[in-house]
Amino acid sequence: MSYQAAQSRFLHQIYDAIPHRYDLINRIMSLGLDQIWRRRAARECLAGNPGRVLDLCCGTGDLTMEICRISRDGTTVTGVDFSQPMLAVAEQKARSSGISPKPCFVYADAANLPFPEDNFNSIAISFAFRNLSYNNPLIEQYLAEVLRVLKPGGRLVIVETSQPKSRLIKSLYHFYLRQIVCRLGAFISGNQEGYRYLSESAAGFYSPEELTDLLSRAGFSQVCFCRHLLGATSIHIATKQNGGIPGCNAQE
Repeated sequence: MSYQAAQSRFLHQIYDAIPHRYDLINRIMSLGLDQIWRRRAARECLAGNPGRVLDLCCGTGDLTMEICRISRDGTTVTGVDFSQPMLAVAEQKARSSGISPKPCFVYADAANLPFPEDNFNSIAISFAFRNLSYNNPLIEQYLAEVLRVLKPGGRLVIVETSQPKSRLIKSLYHFYLRQIVCRLGAFISGNQEGYRYLSESAAGFYSPEELTDLLSRAGFSQVCFCRHLLGATSIHIATKQNGGIPGCNAQE
């Protein structure tokens, strides 16, 4: 079995098993701050009033719905994920939200998106980018696919766990991930392996500077980031080629 197939199967097993507890655990672990960070990421996605927005690896659709809530008329929002159970939760949220027009949800893998080139003005990904990049030699393929479907001048907005600058804060943060998040997440979800992966992938993820370098080497320009919660989370903004909207406005 190839690495891509093995990694995909492993992640499928994790995310297919936890969708109905995923949102609750996110709220508990982040003290509700994940919703604030998604709102800030949604605002960054909608800068310049984009016509088409993609929520990549949308999971249960929290960011998708936030983008829909604050977008102006004329913006279409699509959510993509490779987990059918996650998408089922996202679709239920959309049906019960009262939002119109509702987002479109598509079952697809981030390595092979079913969209034409230069299709989206903005692409967002919240707390799922590390699934594409943590110990994953195929990260360049994923980023190339993002660039393919993103219009020139379009924005990629990533909200993701990060690494605090302070060694003390970083040590405390890693302890929290491995001893609290892992154990409590496993207890609530019943999936110990899944939350061991989620906590280890967060602890081993890039620093903001390393992720900035990765995005720049992949071909993005105007790459910047904003730290939140003492650096435990960051919002990254990158532009395809030139002509995007510069600057990071999602300040803490």
